[in-house]
Amino acid sequence: MTTTADDRAALDLAALRQNIDRIDETVHRLLIERGEIIENLIATKARQGGGSAFRPGREAEMMRRLVQRHTGLLPLDTIESIWRIIIGTFTYVQSNYSVHVDVSAGDAAMRDSARFHFGFTAPYVPHHGPQAVIDAVEGSVGDLGLLRVAGGVGDGAWWTRLTDPAAPKIIARLPFVDRPDHPAGIPLFVVSKPLAEAAATDVQLFAARLDRWRDALPDSIRESGGRLVGNAVDERGLSVLMAFAGPDGLTSARRALSAAGMSGVDPVYVGSHAAPFIARKPSASEISTNV
Repeated sequence: MTTTADDRAALDLAALRQNIDRIDETVHRLLIERGEIIENLIATKARQGGGSAFRPGREAEMMRRLVQRHTGLLPLDTIESIWRIIIGTFTYVQSNYSVHVDVSAGDAAMRDSARFHFGFTAPYVPHHGPQAVIDAVEGSVGDLGLLRVAGGVGDGAWWTRLTDPAAPKIIARLPFVDRPDHPAGIPLFVVSKPLAEAAATDVQLFAARLDRWRDALPDSIRESGGRLVGNAVDERGLSVLMAFAGPDGLTSARRALSAAGMSGVDPVYVGSHAAPFIARKPSASEISTNV
């Protein structure tokens, strides 16, 4: 019997589909194996007295490696979202948590960001304003809060709520991977109760209480290798939020304040995060401002 070109094409397609099915099964079995390892991890941590399931430094490094090795037809957006769901969900099964989100500037984009980075298993809880998010995190066992880095006009100096040593702290900045047209590209801070370990400290954040505004401050912060993240007024007056590269962030923050004529003002640590990974060749300005 003669095999026609159509027959050969049908056989080729059948073989390709069999390979796809084989790969899908392998991926599924590997995820099951990952779950078994997580079960062992949970048991091991319990014997050692527990510990936070959140490892923001490790997560950031995993995402960097993922981007660096990725090639081929599958869009990076897709592969990043798959891995974020895997990481967020396996973290959830280690220790259940909810994601509290400030939706005062709109729900849709914030919901997309929360789902992209943490998946659909962890409950999504909307709040109106950063203070409500911080309240929820503070009153929880191990929940997370998502706040816009840029903030809103009426948000006030919400970071002053993080200055007490036992208060929640900024533990991450999202997205971990910075690139044009990111599907969940709103810059967000992740807030949680303080991490005793595994904190990412590439960038350290400090709050400072000022008696009045100094026009020299933004330049002095920039010249000290940092960035002015925000400034706002609350019931106690003017406060600024500053970011500096670690591990010498405190020294840099003090130097910046002194250079602006505020040597008596002491910056207070409010958190840290991994430096965003830029998934393209950065410009000179990005290299100097990626904190």
